[in-house]
Amino acid sequence: MDYKSAGVDIEAGYKSVELMKEHVKKTMREEVLGGLGGFSGAFSLAKIKEMEEPVLLSGTDGCGTKVKLAMIMDKHDTIGIDAVAMCVNDIACAGGEPLFFLDYIACGKNYPEKIAEIVKGVAEGCLQSEAALIGGETAEHPGLMPEEDYDLAGFAVGVCDKKDMITGEELEAGDVLIGMASTGVHSNGFSLVRKVFEMSRESLDNHYDELGTTLGEALLAPTRIYVKALKSVKNAGVRVHACSHITGGGFYENIPRMLKEGTKAIVEKDSYPVLPIFKLMAKVGNIDEQMMYNTFNMGLGMIIAVNPADVDKAMEAIREAGDTPYVVGRIEAGEKGVTLC
Repeated sequence: MDYKSAGVDIEAGYKSVELMKEHVKKTMREEVLGGLGGFSGAFSLAKIKEMEEPVLLSGTDGCGTKVKLAMIMDKHDTIGIDAVAMCVNDIACAGGEPLFFLDYIACGKNYPEKIAEIVKGVAEGCLQSEAALIGGETAEHPGLMPEEDYDLAGFAVGVCDKKDMITGEELEAGDVLIGMASTGVHSNGFSLVRKVFEMSRESLDNHYDELGTTLGEALLAPTRIYVKALKSVKNAGVRVHACSHITGGGFYENIPRMLKEGTKAIVEKDSYPVLPIFKLMAKVGNIDEQMMYNTFNMGLGMIIAVNPADVDKAMEAIREAGDTPYVVGRIEAGEKGVTLC
């Protein structure tokens, strides 16, 4: 009897590490100390000394049941972007710069090439957010998970000067809401998505004219990373008064999280284009509008509030970072909450 006969292939683990090294190497920052394979990842904080009052920000998340689509489609090179995005977008939303990321992959059986594809996506997400991939773990769980299945989660650490944190305390009536376009469903609401559409390879390979692609490709589109857009806004000299990452819970849960007491958000639904995937989902699943806005991002992945005088400058900075902004509403005095009109 040995470990391999019990279901854990140590040699496959070694091969996975070798295959992923080329992807991990691309994410390195000068602050990273040592290489891949140590018992911990080391990151120098020397640069943080330049800040008046440095604050560490952290985020941890996964991709939810979106990984099921990646398994059905046998496409594993983008799901890692989702894992990174869910963590670093939260850090950026608080005004921070992501520094480094660690991933955790749990699988029924270690298929080295598949694991390397997953990590390739993680590395791409790190490149997009300028975070270093300084470590991770791949764990085989024979008997706990089917051999073909896996789950993916991550953890990120970022930093900002306390004076630059986005807390919502500067929010005031008259501020303008700017939304940034999403790439699709992102990584939330897939338990409902999987009830609406048949989760088979044949169904996911169907091409829809209104989507301009197959259903599977539209649903698997990786979560947009907004780190560079928010950094561009900051570098343009615009002070963001409040920020909301539109994730699980959609508009109704996430927008109030950016508000302080005595303020409410007014969002105009026709101020930006709702993506075709959401219209198709609502139609096929017979989902009412409130439930859609209470579950999905509906085409906006990040919303910021700025002074009216800064709108044009913020919009231009977002475009320069490669994102698409829309003026989607305003802040008013009133009971804390959000109104869609």
